[in-house]
Amino acid sequence: MNSGIREQESGVRIQETPDTLKLGNVEFKSRLILGTGKFSDTETMIKAIEASGTELVTVALRRFNPKQPNDDLYRPLAQLKNVTLMPNTSGAMNAKEAVRAAQLGRELSGSSFVKVEIHPNPHHLMPDPIETYAAAKELAADGFIVLPYIPADPVLAKKLEDAGCAAVMPLGAAIGSGGGLSTADMLALIIRDSNIPVIVDAGLRSPSEAAAAMEMGCDAVLVNSAIAAAENPVAMARAFALGVETGYAAHEAGLMPRSDIAVATSPLTSFLK
Repeated sequence: MNSGIREQESGVRIQETPDTLKLGNVEFKSRLILGTGKFSDTETMIKAIEASGTELVTVALRRFNPKQPNDDLYRPLAQLKNVTLMPNTSGAMNAKEAVRAAQLGRELSGSSFVKVEIHPNPHHLMPDPIETYAAAKELAADGFIVLPYIPADPVLAKKLEDAGCAAVMPLGAAIGSGGGLSTADMLALIIRDSNIPVIVDAGLRSPSEAAAAMEMGCDAVLVNSAIAAAENPVAMARAFALGVETGYAAHEAGLMPRSDIAVATSPLTSFLK
């Protein structure tokens, strides 16, 4: 989020939210994280990243391919200013493979960030909680800034926090499904009990869903398919940035309480009698 004071057209000066998203020892102004898969071409991906204002992007190790420039995402991503790369372990079938992928990613990129992503079943692509916990615990002990992609499981989220993860990334819905926040009830429990950032990863389809996640109290969202598969990915990236900013601002402002009955906004008097 942008910090400082801005002035509306009306002349009213508004203090913008000055705090940042802290992951490990790194602070980010943006609370929107982008994935880099599924884009039609590298140029569109780069323009979408720039339009989103993100400062953290995740890229699969298999896309680090300097010998084949047409299939290499690392080189163009590394040239972006003010963007931190977060290699992910997508494709790993178990903890051992994920740890190896993370180590290679750190060696190639120089980044200590890693998104632990282990989903061995291609029919549903659900993250494996047991293998994810094992990999995350080992990588955190090895000095990585670990962000594990997990089911919306409050028990697992707490164990990963205790293992030293910098954040937890529960899914909103299945990867690439556009199912939105189908896990909202479980996300609320994770947010309530977590002492580290909670980042919704996977399933979001629209900026309004990103705003809803932030209104719930999520610290950030990670979006890929909803932007990459949009008719205009660059415009959609900007729309998601606005959705995240709006939702976070609303949460910080404090939403009004819900009521099961109508509540008058003005005193009900007898002045018309």
